[in-house]
Amino acid sequence: MEEKITFKKFTMNVLNGVALGTVLCLVPGALLGELLKYIAKVYPSLAFLSFSVTISNALIGLASGMIIGMMFKLTPIQGTSIGLATLYASGSIVQTADKTGLMLKGAGDIVTIIFTAALATAFILLIGNKTQGYAVLVLPTLSLVVIGGIGRYLLPFFAGLTRVLGDGIKHLLTLQPIILTILIAIIFACLIVTPITSVGIALAINIDGIASGAANLGICACGFTLAIAGWAVNSKGICLAHFIGSPKISMANVFAKPKIMLPVICSAACTGVLAAIFNIKGTAMSAGFGFSGLVGPLAHLATTNGGAYEIIKAVIIFAVVPIITGYLFVKLFTKVIPIIKPEDYKINM
Repeated sequence: MEEKITFKKFTMNVLNGVALGTVLCLVPGALLGELLKYIAKVYPSLAFLSFSVTISNALIGLASGMIIGMMFKLTPIQGTSIGLATLYASGSIVQTADKTGLMLKGAGDIVTIIFTAALATAFILLIGNKTQGYAVLVLPTLSLVVIGGIGRYLLPFFAGLTRVLGDGIKHLLTLQPIILTILIAIIFACLIVTPITSVGIALAINIDGIASGAANLGICACGFTLAIAGWAVNSKGICLAHFIGSPKISMANVFAKPKIMLPVICSAACTGVLAAIFNIKGTAMSAGFGFSGLVGPLAHLATTNGGAYEIIKAVIIFAVVPIITGYLFVKLFTKVIPIIKPEDYKINM
C-alpha cells in the first residue's frame, strides 16, 4: 500500500533535504577553505584545489534536490530531475558578461532553492509514475525547463525579499552599541536557521565593525547551542556540523517547533554583547559565517595585531563563551523551566 504523504511530511522532507544539502556542500569549504587558500599561496601549482570548494558551494541546489528524492523514496531519475531544476533556478550558475560561457556565483538563493525544490517534488509526485518507460526522456526535461524555468524567473523576486529584510536590519546600525550588538546577534542567530542567507543579508547592508562581529557571535551561539541541545539525540557528526558547517541543518526542526530557539536567542544575546565590550569586529564579507571555516574569528584577528592575547581572547569569545552560555540555557529550558525536550532537536536524516 502506498504511503500517504501529508502536507507536514512534504514540508519537513523538503526543508530537511535543503538543510542537509546545504550543509554537505558547505562543509568542505568550512573545513578546508582557509587551508586551501594558504596552500595556493605556498604551492601555486596546487591552486586548482581551491576551485573544488567553489564548485561544492555552487551545487547546493543539485544536492538538495537529490536528497529530497531519497527522502520521498523516489527513483534516481526522479530525484535527479528535482536536483537539476533546483540547481538551474538557484542562480549559482550564471552566464558570463559576453554570453559565451558560464561562471559560478556563490551558493545561490536558498529561498528560491526551497520553492523550486518543493514545486519540482510536487510535480514529480503528481506525474512521475505516469510516465513509465518514458521517464528518462520526460522527467528531467520538463523538470529542468518548466519547473526550473519558473524558479529562475522568480529568482529576482525572492532575492528582493532578502534585500527588503536587509534594509530593515540596516536601521539597527544607528543604535547605541550595546543594544545594537545584542539585537544583531539575535537576528543573525535566527536568520541562520531560516531559508534567508545570512551572508547575503550581511553583504546587502554592508555590515562591518562591531556589528559584523556581533553577527558572527550570534551565529556561533546558535551553532554551539543547537549542537549541545541535540547532543543526546543526534549523532556526534550531526552535532559538530552545526558549527563546523552550518546551523541550517536544524532548519526543519526550527520551523516545526520554534520554541527550541529559546536557548539560542538567550545565548546569542549574552554572546553578542561581547562584541561591544571587547571590540570584536569583522567585515561585510565575513559576517554571516560565524564559526564556520573559522571565518568569524579570523576576520576579527585580521583587525588586530594578531598577538597571543588577541588569539586567546578570540578563542574564548568565539568558542568558550558560546559553549558555556549554550549549555547553561539548554539546561535552563530543559531542566529548570522544562519548556523543551532534547527530542525536539532530533534530526531525522
